[in-house]
Amino acid sequence: MVKHWRLNREEKYEIVEKWFLKDLEMIDGKEADTDNPYFDMHFHKVYNLEAYSCASKYTFARTISKLNAMYLKKDLKIVNFDETYLNDDSIWSSSNRDCLVLMRICFYAFNLVCLSLCPLS
Repeated sequence: MVKHWRLNREEKYEIVEKWFLKDLEMIDGKEADTDNPYFDMHFHKVYNLEAYSCASKYTFARTISKLNAMYLKKDLKIVNFDETYLNDDSIWSSSNRDCLVLMRICFYAFNLVCLSLCPLS
C-alpha cells in the first residue's frame, strides 16, 4: 500500500504496508454496477482501500489475477467486479484496455448517430 501526498510542487510516495500474494484470500470491488474506486482486500483481516480511479481499480484486479494465475494457481476470489472488464477473452481486451474501451464506446455511439441521421428511401 502506497501513501501519496504533495509537498509544494513535488509529489511524494511512501510504502506504508506490504503483503504476500499467497496470503490474499479475496478482492471485493464492493459495487460492480457503480463507478467507484473503493475495494476491499481480504487477508488475515480486511483492508478497505481506495484506488486512484475506477479504471485503476480494475487494472489492479486484472494484474493480481494474472499474477495469481502465473505463479500461485490458487483459487482467488474476485467479487463485485464487472466480469467483462476482468477477462482477457472479452471483446474489450487489449494491452491498453481502459483507453480502448472508451474508444470503442465512442466509435459505436458515433456510428449510431450517423445511422440515425441517414435518410431511408
